[in-house]
Amino acid sequence: MSESLFTELPDRNPTLRVVTMPADCNHTGDVFGGWVMAQVDIAGSIPALLRARGRVATVAVNSFIFKQPILVGDVVSFYAEIVKVGRTSITVSVEVYAQRNPAEPACVKVTEATLVYVAVGEDRKSRPVPVKA
Repeated sequence: MSESLFTELPDRNPTLRVVTMPADCNHTGDVFGGWVMAQVDIAGSIPALLRARGRVATVAVNSFIFKQPILVGDVVSFYAEIVKVGRTSITVSVEVYAQRNPAEPACVKVTEATLVYVAVGEDRKSRPVPVKA
């Protein structure tokens, strides 16, 4: 039995939501992978900077899986969640969903990724992540 491509959005608020535009796409109407990667990095950095209480820098992309294409006009929702906090690092999981075709609405999971951020100080050097209060 094959798994359905269609799903529903997670039951929580997205970290970031964007509508794809023609400038984000190649000549066939698929969104560039680099655009998706940039948006995932932005979405992942939001909970990381809040947890770090300040500046963070991306230090690793542990995984990045493109499951389905993103199309021009899709409403793309990014759900970011902290999965691990180290002394100076914060690991974030990001899931990406596309809602498309308003005439016959469909939702598909398009991407998932895990990124690592490091808390940095004014000197741009790593610093400890504050103990959560």
